[in-house]
Amino acid sequence: MSAIKIDRLMGILTVLLQNEKVTAPYLAERFEVSRRTINRDIEDICKAGIPIITMQGVNGGISIAEGYKIDKTLFKPEELSAIFIGLQSLNSVSQTNQYTQIIDKFVGNSEGIYSGSNHLLIDLASHYKSTLSVKIGEIRSAIKGKRLIQFDYFYHRGEVHKIIEPYLIIFKWSSWYVYGYCREKKDFRLFKLNRLWHLKTIDEGFEHREIPQQDTRLDSYFKENILLVALFNEGVKYRLIEEYGIESFQVVEDNRLLFKTYFTSQENLLQWILSFGDQVEVLEPKQLQVELKSQAERILQMYLNHDR
Repeated sequence: MSAIKIDRLMGILTVLLQNEKVTAPYLAERFEVSRRTINRDIEDICKAGIPIITMQGVNGGISIAEGYKIDKTLFKPEELSAIFIGLQSLNSVSQTNQYTQIIDKFVGNSEGIYSGSNHLLIDLASHYKSTLSVKIGEIRSAIKGKRLIQFDYFYHRGEVHKIIEPYLIIFKWSSWYVYGYCREKKDFRLFKLNRLWHLKTIDEGFEHREIPQQDTRLDSYFKENILLVALFNEGVKYRLIEEYGIESFQVVEDNRLLFKTYFTSQENLLQWILSFGDQVEVLEPKQLQVELKSQAERILQMYLNHDR
């Protein structure tokens, strides 16, 4: 049996474990093969002793017998470890223990799965875990049901009310996002979940749109086109190393650190520089120098007014 077929069979098993019932056409589309190939795959899975149930008719489909657990000997220890780590990381932002239940289908129970060979623990939550898991759950349900969502969105230009067709929930750049089609802008957009509040699913469906292939890479949303050149005091070296690496700066006279890198957002760059207080001197861009001076004057004026 080829490695490609084995991977497909394991993929089919994973889909069956995660869904109560699926159809052969769905599996054929998912794995980009014919229905005949899927039928042969199902036969091979049955021959391996895994109880597959197929039902004909309008409400028919393919399912795996309730209560069945995959024999963990089908996997190498490092493969099981990777599966557990991935599922547990998703559990960290889930309202339920659904991912633990998937682990249970592999090994019967999840106790002790991190003893021995597992040395990696991933927590995808943040300080907003309680609200974040609710948002992710709500958006997942809306995506599954093809229902619109609405929310208030807060960003540097103020506050806006949005109605979008949700398509993907994304974790990237250390943050969670929802990717969807904004009906107001008539385009696909990305929204950070921590800036998104008063989320509600609308009882209105939408027809699925094809996502532009280039959008799935997401890099176009964060074009690095603002060059920062700055001198940092030695006391904040640890932050530069933590955030950009030990090769992100050069030590120059007075032990100051010459730092050069590109940023994607003027707003984020300004906030980042301000977080260093008087420990940094911006050399470029000149416009950022002007904005920092303006910010400093406004801050000074605010406290001078307090003294009156």
